[in-house]
Amino acid sequence: MNIATLLPFILIIGVMLLMTRSAKNKQRQAADMRNQMQPGSGVRTIGGMIAKVKEVRDTTVLLEVAPGVHSLYAKTAVGAVLSDEEYDSLVNNDVPLSFDEHPVVDGTPVAEAAEEPVHDEKPADEDKIDLDKTAATDSAGTDAKDAAKDADTAKDVKDSEK
Repeated sequence: MNIATLLPFILIIGVMLLMTRSAKNKQRQAADMRNQMQPGSGVRTIGGMIAKVKEVRDTTVLLEVAPGVHSLYAKTAVGAVLSDEEYDSLVNNDVPLSFDEHPVVDGTPVAEAAEEPVHDEKPADEDKIDLDKTAATDSAGTDAKDAAKDADTAKDVKDSEK
């Protein structure tokens, strides 16, 4: 067999080995990060929630999501263990949330929201929808009776054709 015919197969196998190796490295790093969790450290879940670790168990972790509010999460749901500075900046929300002032982030003004559109007021009677169940039941019952009559008629036609 010629080496030129084996070369593509060797390349494919080599690429697959490199890809699985990098995936295993990422999994190992994630496991090491989760093992760094200790009570008192800040974490971010894969859903984006910021919390403080209260207790670490074998496969779960108890998180304090608000003062006095605790939730039990799987360790795999922790996306990142945060440094104390990063946790404090996220929890204390360093960006001021004042509606009177124009917000500025890192010296750059943040665009203001557009004004809300003005809606023409409609009379209150025009927007009302009749949600009476008896009217819907009557019409549904009538439709069912009509369908039954149509089925009987179709059956009679078939019988007469025989």
